[in-house]
Amino acid sequence: MRNWHVHQLDVNNAFLHGDLQEEVYMTLPKGCTPPTGFKHPVCKLKKSLYGLKLASRQWFSKLTDKLLHLKFIQSKTGHSLFYKATESTYTCILIYVDDLLLGGNDLQEIQLLKQELHTAFSIKYLGSLRFFLGIEVARNNKGIHLSQRKYTLEIIEESQLLDSKKVSTPMDYKTHLSSECETPYPDPEFYRTLVGKLIYLTTTRPDISYATQQVSHFMSNPSIQHFKAVQRILRYLKSAPATSLFFPASAEFHLKAYTDSD
Repeated sequence: MRNWHVHQLDVNNAFLHGDLQEEVYMTLPKGCTPPTGFKHPVCKLKKSLYGLKLASRQWFSKLTDKLLHLKFIQSKTGHSLFYKATESTYTCILIYVDDLLLGGNDLQEIQLLKQELHTAFSIKYLGSLRFFLGIEVARNNKGIHLSQRKYTLEIIEESQLLDSKKVSTPMDYKTHLSSECETPYPDPEFYRTLVGKLIYLTTTRPDISYATQQVSHFMSNPSIQHFKAVQRILRYLKSAPATSLFFPASAEFHLKAYTDSD
């Protein structure tokens, strides 16, 4: 709406930048010859490593300290969002582990921030935002489209439904799903995996939200009928896998809320 620049960055070996606040020891790596005189030699870590449970936390702490040093403010409502505002510029950075989205109205300010981060952590610049966490981003003068086409097709292929017939609705509204169905589905783990992916897909496909919410009630003990309901959602997605959300550049700032009458 304000024609901001939106860039994407990736941090090289992000977890290796974390500083350890506690003493952490590890067994000697294979091929490492222990010094003589030690019965049970171990290594004391000076820096964070991949595989440590606290690695992501320590990396986020290191990045946070750097951004605060650069006069950014950490959002109180979403701790992965940082922003800096002046009279004429506004810059924000959104963090997901080692993936960073950088946005703002001043390209020079964005370039300076990229240089600072690259000096501190070694940054890979991925260009303008195109693909993030399975979400495809297409932008033009009219606005931004968000879709999960590739992600959708991967789910359909995983379910072996690429050759299935398409349907026009995500569920059969005459069918009532119940936990008292007779025949259990033989692979409940696969059922849970599919439903979990459908839940993430509702990020850009609100049209399947209700149907996905219905099948998610039976994650612990799915039946054949429940799995057929999941397949119907996938067959519906197959009819239009590239359906997207559109955020027009000409929109106005109006907060709207909708509620049921009861």
